[in-house]
Amino acid sequence: MTRVILMVFLCLSAGAMFGVQGEDPYLFFTWNVTYGTRSPLGVPQQVILVNNQFPGPNINSTTNNNIVLNVFNNLEEPFLLTWSGIQQRKNSWQDGVLGTNCPIPPGTNYTYHFQVKDQIGSYIYYPTTGMHRAAGGFGGLRVNSRLLIPVPYADPEDDYTVILNDWYTSSHSTLRKYLDSGRSLARPNGVLINGKNAKGDGNDEPLFTMKPGKTYKYRICNAGLKNTLNFRIQGHTMKLVEMEGSHVVQNVYESLDVHVGQCFSVLVTANQDPKDYYMVASTRFMKEVLTSKAIIRYTNGKGPASPELPEAPVGWAWSLNQFRSFRWNLTASAARPNPQGSYHYGSINITRTIKLVNSASRAGGKLRYAINGVSHENPETPLKLAEYYAIAHKVFKYNTIPDMPLANVASAKVVTQPNVVNQTFRNFVEIVFENHEKSMQSYHLDGYSFFAVAIEPGTWTPEKRKSYNLLDAVSRTTIQVFPKSWAAILLTFDNAGMWNIRSEMWERTYLGQQLYVSVLCPGRSLRDEYNVPDNALLCGQVKDLPKPKPYTL
Repeated sequence: MTRVILMVFLCLSAGAMFGVQGEDPYLFFTWNVTYGTRSPLGVPQQVILVNNQFPGPNINSTTNNNIVLNVFNNLEEPFLLTWSGIQQRKNSWQDGVLGTNCPIPPGTNYTYHFQVKDQIGSYIYYPTTGMHRAAGGFGGLRVNSRLLIPVPYADPEDDYTVILNDWYTSSHSTLRKYLDSGRSLARPNGVLINGKNAKGDGNDEPLFTMKPGKTYKYRICNAGLKNTLNFRIQGHTMKLVEMEGSHVVQNVYESLDVHVGQCFSVLVTANQDPKDYYMVASTRFMKEVLTSKAIIRYTNGKGPASPELPEAPVGWAWSLNQFRSFRWNLTASAARPNPQGSYHYGSINITRTIKLVNSASRAGGKLRYAINGVSHENPETPLKLAEYYAIAHKVFKYNTIPDMPLANVASAKVVTQPNVVNQTFRNFVEIVFENHEKSMQSYHLDGYSFFAVAIEPGTWTPEKRKSYNLLDAVSRTTIQVFPKSWAAILLTFDNAGMWNIRSEMWERTYLGQQLYVSVLCPGRSLRDEYNVPDNALLCGQVKDLPKPKPYTL
C-alpha cells in the first residue's frame, strides 16, 4: 500500500534538502517494484507491479509540493523511473533517465527528491531502463492547482485518471531480444484501459461511476509503446480543459487522438439516460484496428452498455486538424496568479534553429534509429555525472550533429555514439522535427515545456515560419510529427542541466532515436542548478572519484 505523509519542513541547506526552498508541503511515498502475473488480454503474463498495482499508483500532488519517493527495486535487472513532464527545475539529477542517473541495482533502493515547482497538470511516470515500459511500472501523476489560484472551470464531482496502452503479450525481455537481434516490434496484441479490457459479456465491473447531472474530470494519458490511440465515450462529449500543464480554450470533442506520451484533461457531464456506457480506445494509423473498452456506470443505472461502439476517425488529416484546434487559454492562470497569456513568446527573437531529422538504418543487419544521422547509445557513465565530475571528455563529445543536417541525412549512414548537443543557457531556440518516414513520430523534451507552434505536411524551410501560431500555441511537453511532415516548437533553455529529447515510441528510443541537450550554468551557482544529491548512485568512471567542489551561491 502506498504510504503518503503530508508534512512541512524547513529547508536545512541546498545540499541537504536537494535545493528545495521554503516551507512547501512534503509528500512521502514508498514503492516496491516487483514482478507479478496478470492477464490483461486474457493470457497470463509477467508484468511489473508498483506496490502490487498495475498500472502503478497515482501520485496526487499540488503545485510546489516536494515529493520524496523511495523506490525498492525487486526486479532482476537495474531499474529507473522518469516523471514525464515534471520539469525538475535546476534538478536534472532527479529526471530518472540513463543520461542523468545510474539505474537502481536489483535488490536495492533509491530515494527520489523533487519538487513540482510552478506546475499544474496531468502527467505520467514510466520506466526508462531496457524495455521495462512494455511490462508496466507506469502510472498517473497529477499536479493540482493551489487553492489561491482560480481554475477556469467549476470543481468536478470527481477526478479520474485513464491510462491507455497498446500492449504486447510477450515479456519485456522477449521484446528486447527482438530489438537486439535486429528486428522491429510487430503490431501489438491489444489495447488496455487502466490495465484492462472489458469483455462485454455483462459481467464487467465498472471502471468509473458517475452521478446523474454531475460533471467529472478525466485525465487521459497514452503510456503505450508505439500507437496513437483514439479515445471516446459512448453517448458523451468531452470538453478539453488542460493538456500537459496548460489550461486550453475549452472546445468540445467527440473523440481525441492521444499520441504516445501525451496527456489530456477533459470534463464529462453525466447527462444521458442512466445506464452503462463504454469508454473506448482504439489504435490509429494501422491497417487492422485494435480496440479496448471499459465501463462507466451511472450510479442509478438500469441497463447494459450498447454493443454499438462509437466509430473512430480515419486518416491523419483529421488528427492534424484536431491539433490546429488546440489553443492556449490566454486569460487563465496556471501555477502562478498571472494569466498564461502574459508571456508573449511570439515577440522573442530566435537565437538558434535546430532541425532534427529521424531515420532508420539496417546496416549490417542491425536495426538502429537515429536523429541527424547519430543513433544515441548510453555510456556506462551517465552524461550528467561525467559533466559534473569534469570527465566529460572521457565519456562523450559535444555537438556530434549539425544544427542543419544535410538534405540526404534520412538515408545517410548512421553512426552509433552518445548524442549530446551543447546549448547556451537562457537562449530562445526554435527546434524543428522533420519526419521523412511513413510512420508517426511523437517526441518529448525533459526539463521544459515548449510552444507547439506548427505541424505541417512536407519539409521545413524558413519561409514556413509564416504559418507559426505566435499568439496562443499550447505550452506542452510532447509533440507528434505525422508521416512526411514536420513540427516546430519554441522555448527558452533557462533550466540548467542535462535534458533528454526522445521519441516516445519506445523501441525507437531504445535503439537510439534520442539525444541530450546540455545546458550549463556558466557560474556553477546554486541560483541556477543544484549540486549532485548526497544519495546519488555512482557508476562507471565516476564511481570512485572524489566529489567535486560543490556549487555555491
